[in-house]
Amino acid sequence: MPMDDQNYESSSGPNIVRPYALTSGRTRPAVELALEALIQALPHSADREWELDDVNAAIVALCKESPSVAEIAARVGMPLGVARVLVADLVESGHLQILATLKEDSTDSERRELIERVLSGLREI
Repeated sequence: MPMDDQNYESSSGPNIVRPYALTSGRTRPAVELALEALIQALPHSADREWELDDVNAAIVALCKESPSVAEIAARVGMPLGVARVLVADLVESGHLQILATLKEDSTDSERRELIERVLSGLREI
């Protein structure tokens, strides 16, 4: 369900921009992003002035809570592929960072913790 206070939809109604227009037709993120990857806003990203209806502003604001890529897509109310491209753009521009995710040598407790975080995030949505 889209966020009420930080949605990229304007107060006059839904944004009717097609998802491919938000990404300039790109379908692949510039940075590899796993769906469960946690994303965090960098401190200086709050200094940038955003337009009120800017989807990037909504994404950066959400990332103060370090959500997953999947959670960002759900809370902003956009397709997952579009969210991945936009988040990757913000990572490349230095506004967001990707927090460590699981690797092949991750321990069982690290894997269990990730599953618990994902389930908790899904319950909140």
